[in-house]
Amino acid sequence: MARALGDRRIPVILVSGFLGAGKTTLLNHLLRHNRGIRIGVIVNDFGSINIDSMMVAGQVDSMVALGNGCICCAVDIEEMDSMFDVLSEPARALDVIVVEASGIAEPRSLIRMVLASANSAIVYGGLVGVVDAVEFGGTVERHPEIEQHLRLADLVVLNKTDRLDDAETAAGLDSVREIVGDVPIVVTRHGRVDAALLFDVPTRADDRSSARQLSFDEVLYEDEDLGDHSQHLHAAYTTTSFETEEPMDPRRFIEVMENPSGEVYRAKGFVYFGVDGYAGKYVLGTVGRHIRLESTTWGRDERRATSLVLIGTDIDEELVEVRLLDCIRRAGDPTDRAAMLPVHRYTPNPA
Repeated sequence: MARALGDRRIPVILVSGFLGAGKTTLLNHLLRHNRGIRIGVIVNDFGSINIDSMMVAGQVDSMVALGNGCICCAVDIEEMDSMFDVLSEPARALDVIVVEASGIAEPRSLIRMVLASANSAIVYGGLVGVVDAVEFGGTVERHPEIEQHLRLADLVVLNKTDRLDDAETAAGLDSVREIVGDVPIVVTRHGRVDAALLFDVPTRADDRSSARQLSFDEVLYEDEDLGDHSQHLHAAYTTTSFETEEPMDPRRFIEVMENPSGEVYRAKGFVYFGVDGYAGKYVLGTVGRHIRLESTTWGRDERRATSLVLIGTDIDEELVEVRLLDCIRRAGDPTDRAAMLPVHRYTPNPA
């Protein structure tokens, strides 16, 4: 199956949030400015006319629309699997599947459906919770269950901040932070979230070797940004990288991934543990606090090494380097099967 990284499974990202939070706006932004990522979408609009499907039609590689019912009530695991079966067909060559839930969907039920899927081509990729910064206080007051929904999120998007001043935005951020704790929060307007914070950006041979005509949306987006790079999405984020050929200690490495420094939205790359019986390559991908590791094999001439990229805000590069250097295996560190238990909590099918 042609995907971003060889035979890796397709991550399924859930996008939830109360009515009007900006989920469809965020999805449309991802579809228009996706950096070449091939996205499949399951859209759920609670109503007899599927307006959300109309809004994303024509911009998505593959789409399944569910109308006239809330996805967590109107669909069972088998029906969800049938949608995943359609979208994961090899001919579609998708890199990611995004499920946009209706504004009244129960995130816990959706997570269970994905985790219970019998489709071996997909893997749960995390929950993104979208919040309307303007209406959040009133929404929680009327629907206190929203707090429980947000606590399930791996990444929170505080949207519509263009309608607030700095003090109001800071107050809204504090309110959400009280609920979600240390879950990363992306502050944005008009649903503009960089796709690289959620998905792996594939490198394809045809992208490098052939020119293509820009779509109208791409041209418009570029024109909006000309001359003012401070407005680019990437201007708000910092990245840092880490690389070593020394094997990593599984326990200390997972502790760092579970408790990263600063607002780390994404971490991705390859990890080399070199533990007895587990000398293969582990592919890392995180979305907020959701950690995913996939076990695979090294290429014949591939260098055994840990190579990571972290994306976020307020990242202390020196601290990150120190913490990751501390993960390098020391003399006396256990290298038996039990040493890999923390890693395998996040590995669906450890080799």
